[in-house]
Amino acid sequence: MSRSWERKVRKNISQVNKVRKKSGQSQIDFSKPASKESNAPRFTGRNFIFPVVLLFFVGFYNFIELSNPKFSFNTIYFLTVISYLILAALFFIRKPYLTVSKEYLQSRRMFGDKQLFAVNIKQIKIIKGYVLIIPKNGTSWSFSQFFNRFPIAEMAKELKLFAERNHIEYIEE
Repeated sequence: MSRSWERKVRKNISQVNKVRKKSGQSQIDFSKPASKESNAPRFTGRNFIFPVVLLFFVGFYNFIELSNPKFSFNTIYFLTVISYLILAALFFIRKPYLTVSKEYLQSRRMFGDKQLFAVNIKQIKIIKGYVLIIPKNGTSWSFSQFFNRFPIAEMAKELKLFAERNHIEYIEE
């Protein structure tokens, strides 16, 4: 459940509990359910390629701007440089991950965390240095040892168990 949805549920349950308390009924307990995923393995990587590209872009931008004889330091120049540096830091700090649960896989994609349930997975392919998760619809998820520093060997073991448990085609090349 997403955090915003969870907040809405908590707010609605607290309102319902107030009404139930006034009418003498027992209250609904919304304690977080025992996390089934607490023992679910989570493999984290490190995103360093895109931040380095952004730093090179900032360096190139500075080189072009400072080589211009008519250049003068102004606010928009500093805002641009600082914005790209902050963006590079954010991409470096936000670690990519893959969580292997019993019934789904969860990963951080470009625009947020995404879940891919086992019924929607067509194939799991392990290639040297890469893990490809191919869904029935949509784009493939790829995890790279070189680009994101994922522990591919450990991921392969866990994904093999996941594929066997959920009857998904598993290919190791």
